[in-house]
Amino acid sequence: MKTFAKSALTAAIVSAAALSISAPATAADKLLLKTPVAFGTHLPALGTPIKWVSEQLKLVSDGKIRMKIYEPGKLVSPPEILDAVSSGKVNSGYATAGYWQGKIPAAALFSAVPFGPEAGEYMAWMYYGNGMKLYQEMYDQNGYNVKVVPCAIISPETSGWFSKPIEKPEDLKGLNMRFFGLGASVMEKLGVGTVQLPGGEIFGALEKGAIDATEFSQPAIDQRLGLHKIVKYNYFPGWHQQATVFELLINKKTWGKMSKGQQATIENTCKASMTNAIAEGEAMQFDVMKKAKDNGVQIRYWNETMLKTFEEKWGEVVAEKTASDPFFKKVWDDMSEFRKGYDLWEANAFLPRAQR
Repeated sequence: MKTFAKSALTAAIVSAAALSISAPATAADKLLLKTPVAFGTHLPALGTPIKWVSEQLKLVSDGKIRMKIYEPGKLVSPPEILDAVSSGKVNSGYATAGYWQGKIPAAALFSAVPFGPEAGEYMAWMYYGNGMKLYQEMYDQNGYNVKVVPCAIISPETSGWFSKPIEKPEDLKGLNMRFFGLGASVMEKLGVGTVQLPGGEIFGALEKGAIDATEFSQPAIDQRLGLHKIVKYNYFPGWHQQATVFELLINKKTWGKMSKGQQATIENTCKASMTNAIAEGEAMQFDVMKKAKDNGVQIRYWNETMLKTFEEKWGEVVAEKTASDPFFKKVWDDMSEFRKGYDLWEANAFLPRAQR
């Protein structure tokens, strides 16, 4: 009897195991992320990364994780994405943290930093410094019910489209300009009136004269908006955004219900997207720039006086923001300390730009 019972128990265990392997995934095994996005998925390197992520999640999870993307304004407007994810109105969203700097001053440091880290250094600080710890802490301490996952990064943007040459700081005074993030605070110190407009509204604002100048993104992206049809002086380098990070926000309740495997699938797909996004962006800029003259566009490089002025004013902005917000100071100090260490590596390992 003991032998029979033992055999019967063994058979039951084997049968149960076989059923669990062959049985189709249950509803609890599957996950649908409803994801409003801040950037149209037609915009290369800006909106295309999250579309790529949605395709890859379905593939690598064998269909168990799906992402439904909602274009800007279709379900949630871009400025409302953080609140919508936190409240559970949607279970995920894709944007850049600089959008929330009006609510959380330090948020801009996780998006783009004037004269700040380039993409490789930024990722090094985030993944192997204290960046990710501070990034999540920022949302937690401000009461947002979200898990943050960096999900794309692009290299420098252009720093402005103007209707006239800008040779000295005085040439900026009185201009109304669309400008993003911490760089806007720098421009305001130079007498520029700034406004943060979504990409889809910039062309119309320029055409109607509501703004005199603008920055938005990289040449291939700016071309899609048709900025070159109205303003003809395009300035480089992108001192205000040497790299820009984009985030996937997931409601914490949703995140907590996921298996470790599901969480790892999302995090690692987003890490892969960081690589894919920067590669896509780097590959497509020069063809657009080569055609600039055909569109009557003059590519200009900021003179030494202008770059020095931007950097001096940025120093003033940092001093004010670190004095007024303790968490901004905490993040800035940590990032700055990491960058001091990185400078030793960068100064010795990389060729000077003129020799590359």
